[in-house]
Amino acid sequence: MKRLFTALVLSVLAASCAFAAPKGKTLVAVFSKTGEQYAVGTIAEGNTMIVAKMIAQATGADLFEIRPAKPYPEGYTVTTEIAKKELNANVRPALAEDKDVREYDTVFLGYPIWWGEPPMAVLTWLEAHDFKGKTVIPFATHEGSGMGRSERTLKQTLPGANFRTSLALRGATAQNDRPAAKKAVDKWLTGLGF
Repeated sequence: MKRLFTALVLSVLAASCAFAAPKGKTLVAVFSKTGEQYAVGTIAEGNTMIVAKMIAQATGADLFEIRPAKPYPEGYTVTTEIAKKELNANVRPALAEDKDVREYDTVFLGYPIWWGEPPMAVLTWLEAHDFKGKTVIPFATHEGSGMGRSERTLKQTLPGANFRTSLALRGATAQNDRPAAKKAVDKWLTGLGF
């Protein structure tokens, strides 16, 4: 009976550890766009970057911005047209710079939802690195699509990664109601064990 009780306690402890915050060094990698944006007008700081900075500050993580070598235009409509062409052609845009992930155990990965997916530049960065055994925690800004199909795409792109619960936040909330955005981020991080 004592052995059964000990085995049960160990089983419960192991299960609860699965939900604890990952240990080790943490990175917030984010793709975010400024300029003309849907539902918020012309902005100087991207919606997703606002959320990324909140996460980095709350967790003490390093922050890296995923930027294409050729920036997207300022205009919203022309950017969406380019993004759709890139998605349909499965393009991997060149990046302005890179960030090695070898020293990180946990990577928060942020992006806006474009046509239901992360921008293709995000996939350029992901495919350049080995995420096997790393914890990946997606977050996205959107205006009604939630995470879209992006989580499925990430899991296909990074089959060896361990994924945690994602956060989908409206870009208009991040841009125009930062206290509400921070409250949502803090609640999500608490649920993740941070």
